[in-house]
Amino acid sequence: MTERKHGFDTLQVHAGTGPDPATGARQVPIYQTTAYEFRDADHAAKLFNLEEVGYIYSRLTNPTVGALQNRITALEGGAGAVCCSSGHAAQIMALFPLMQPGTNIVASTRLYGGTLTQFSQTFKRFGWSATFVDFDDLDAVKAAIDDDTRAIFCETIANPGGYITDLDALSEIAKDAGIPLIVDNTTATPYLCRPIEHGATLVVHSTTKYMTGNGTVTGGCVVDSGNFDWMASDKFPSLSQPEPAYHGLCFGAALGPMAFTFHGIAIGLRDLGMTMNPQGAHYTLMGIETLSLRMQRHVENAVKVAEWLEKDDRVEAVTYAGLDSSPYKDRMARICPKGAGALFTVALKGGYDACVATVDKMELFSHVANLGDTRSLVIHPASTTHRQLSEAEQVKAGASPNVLRLSIGIEDVADIIADLDQAIQ
Repeated sequence: MTERKHGFDTLQVHAGTGPDPATGARQVPIYQTTAYEFRDADHAAKLFNLEEVGYIYSRLTNPTVGALQNRITALEGGAGAVCCSSGHAAQIMALFPLMQPGTNIVASTRLYGGTLTQFSQTFKRFGWSATFVDFDDLDAVKAAIDDDTRAIFCETIANPGGYITDLDALSEIAKDAGIPLIVDNTTATPYLCRPIEHGATLVVHSTTKYMTGNGTVTGGCVVDSGNFDWMASDKFPSLSQPEPAYHGLCFGAALGPMAFTFHGIAIGLRDLGMTMNPQGAHYTLMGIETLSLRMQRHVENAVKVAEWLEKDDRVEAVTYAGLDSSPYKDRMARICPKGAGALFTVALKGGYDACVATVDKMELFSHVANLGDTRSLVIHPASTTHRQLSEAEQVKAGASPNVLRLSIGIEDVADIIADLDQAIQ
């Protein structure tokens, strides 16, 4: 049989799954089980020695979750993936094998407010630190890297402003420094951008958002490109040296391109326990089947809404990268050629009070701390997701007091615009 490389629309339906071998069920079953019976003592030993792939305990591996990992790996063009309980968990899982007390990451100032807090506050408890830099200033990124830097972190399409990051330039900086580039691809999804093709080492997702698409479950995923040589330096001892937490196994030497993925399961999920539940994985698998169709509609609606807002006299500015007026329009064509996503901000001339009043008057838009739903969503970051930041930090993050974050859904675009019009009024 002739092998062919399947397109994205085919992969989002078929990748990582097949009929259940026991029953023939065509949809992936929800394997609601805690543990799995070993064939014999030798089989159990091989599983624990990573000599054979299989199932031990659902904190580590589960067939439903495994199917989702395989599908996301295929969509991102990676070597392997580890799913976990949330997007925030995915960020910890991505960094856990790389970091030690005293090490740091260089991160974009344009990140989700919860990520900024996690990096600037919670990391301190691990002895890690983060240096925040405007990633449009590549010289500043280079200058921020020191001997203790272990990764560069950014978002493809930054939350909340919808700014598009120059992944190609950052991957070159990371390569020169001998460190991985970690890209949060939540707001773009692999349909709009595949960061590994732009040089990313690791890709993280909050599968809660567009991947699931219906606001039903939380989840996260870390995808490894398999392209980074963890053995090239002594910066990453958990992967390049005998791991005392796993009977002295050297993951990099033993597992090669799959070293990071297996470390994430055997050490990360085992010890941190941030496991995705199989029912949540099932919902996300079903959601991904329509990812490209939804993203097309999300983008189509977002362009029309952003263009309407930009012409409105009550609006001070719109940050959508798909607008002809956006300084990121050319970058969009290179990084996200299928569109700039459906997340952006709008600054109202009436300031903080106008934003609060507008949110309260919304009828079609849902006022929630989420994005990437089929429904149109709104939030005022300065009083919610970015509330913990100073006003100066809010401005740097693209979440000024006069800014609303919009996540444009797949409803009739005329209804979306009508709701915005009456609410801003």
